[in-house]
Amino acid sequence: MIGLIGTKIGMTQVFDDTGRLVPVTVVKIAPNVVVARKTADANGYDAVVFGAFTAKKTRVTKPYAGQFPEGIQPTKLLREFRDFGKEVQVGQSLGAEAFEGVRFVDVTATSKGKGFQGVMKRWGFGGGRSTHGSKFHREPGSTGQRTYPHKTFKNVKLPGHMGSEKVTVLNLKVVRVDAAEGLVLVRGAVPGPRNCTVVVRSAVKKA
Repeated sequence: MIGLIGTKIGMTQVFDDTGRLVPVTVVKIAPNVVVARKTADANGYDAVVFGAFTAKKTRVTKPYAGQFPEGIQPTKLLREFRDFGKEVQVGQSLGAEAFEGVRFVDVTATSKGKGFQGVMKRWGFGGGRSTHGSKFHREPGSTGQRTYPHKTFKNVKLPGHMGSEKVTVLNLKVVRVDAAEGLVLVRGAVPGPRNCTVVVRSAVKKA
């Protein structure tokens, strides 16, 4: 598996190899520095720890800075990828060129936050009649019983905070990789607003 940290730039459209116009999301892969390697002998599993986006020394605590080997500047983000598909060494930097030859990827990001929303927007409820005198327009309706057990059961769809959740979109086709600019163009939409942090990895369910 190949996985790196990047930033969502936005959406555009490009022509693919067959001449069709394809909507794509542009992801800029930040320089990912190998901070540590975990092995089966020492840790029980194989993994590579990457860091991205250099942090100011005044913004880093001593315990956090202690994770970085000598000569490697602390970064804002650390992500661990198990069973990494390339042989890398501590201190090595990887970019978009790592995805050359990869056909499909999975992208993980935090979705846009939409605040506190009612059941119609959050869950797609139909609501009541909009006619005069209805008194039931956008309410959730009954959530329990009038008799025992006087409570609302778990997992009932109710109003609440919507969005701002970790979302992974699977099997996005890689349309183009621009190693010189550090860009990966994937077909379709990616969660989150512009300039949000994303994690791009080779697809788990599709080769």
